[in-house]
Amino acid sequence: MTGKYNSIAVVSMVLFLAAISAAQSSAQPAGQDPAGQRVAMQQQQRVQALQQQIDELKAQQDSLIAQLQAIHTTAVKEKATETAGKVEKLIASQQEAFRTRMAQLQQQQQRMAQATRQRAARPERAARRGRSAPDVELKSFDGRTYQLSDLEGRIVVLEWFNMECPFSLYHHATKPTMVELANKYKDKEVVWLAVNSTNHTKPEANLAFIKEHKMPFPIIDDRSGQIGRAFGARTTPHMFVIDKDGVIVYQGAIDNAPMGKVEANVANVNYVDQALSLLLAGRPVSTTTTPPYGCSVKYPSP
Repeated sequence: MTGKYNSIAVVSMVLFLAAISAAQSSAQPAGQDPAGQRVAMQQQQRVQALQQQIDELKAQQDSLIAQLQAIHTTAVKEKATETAGKVEKLIASQQEAFRTRMAQLQQQQQRMAQATRQRAARPERAARRGRSAPDVELKSFDGRTYQLSDLEGRIVVLEWFNMECPFSLYHHATKPTMVELANKYKDKEVVWLAVNSTNHTKPEANLAFIKEHKMPFPIIDDRSGQIGRAFGARTTPHMFVIDKDGVIVYQGAIDNAPMGKVEANVANVNYVDQALSLLLAGRPVSTTTTPPYGCSVKYPSP
């Protein structure tokens, strides 16, 4: 009996480790140019890839549970009560982990499918408003990764940023324009991302800046300059507001007051704040383009 007990326990542990491995290696969606059919096709391919990974995860789960149940049946027959109890707990915990992970993947799949349908249904409307944003992959200095098209359904603000530029520093250190504006809209389906295309910037310096200035959003690592060039970012700051359809509805300066200086008899206007307010009210953005001011983006040499 002891030999059988040990054999069952060993097999149970092996399968338990396999369960952990299967859960940890579960599906991750594959993460350029915009415009219509190509972007929709890329999005659809990601939806299909995720569905395939979900199907594979289900098959692995079914196989694993079947093996665990077979071990449980054997343990019961051999009256290995303790082993049977452990296997029951393994089955329950694995089923719970599987349900949680599957729910996350299915929610992600639904968001991706919805974005694909929305993009396919609105080409004429988008063309009237402006150009589609490039579908780029955005990797932050803190390790997060975003696919821009996956953010459709939410408003996205991109802020070109350089901690060495006095114009960027003004809006973060002298006056926390960007942080205050991001906090104002963070609970209103607005995603704010800073982008640093400075070729010589250091990851640790960006992370320290985020901490020091309490930035509620990440800084995207664009030392290659690919994202900045795709958007045509020229200065720091250079702002881009992308609506829920993935269309750039505003690009240009953050406001009409470089370093806090406004022309005589002219009211201070924050163009990004204005654009976000109008979008959330369901109204068209009135000012779609302004000349950006600031330091030139320090791209790497081509």
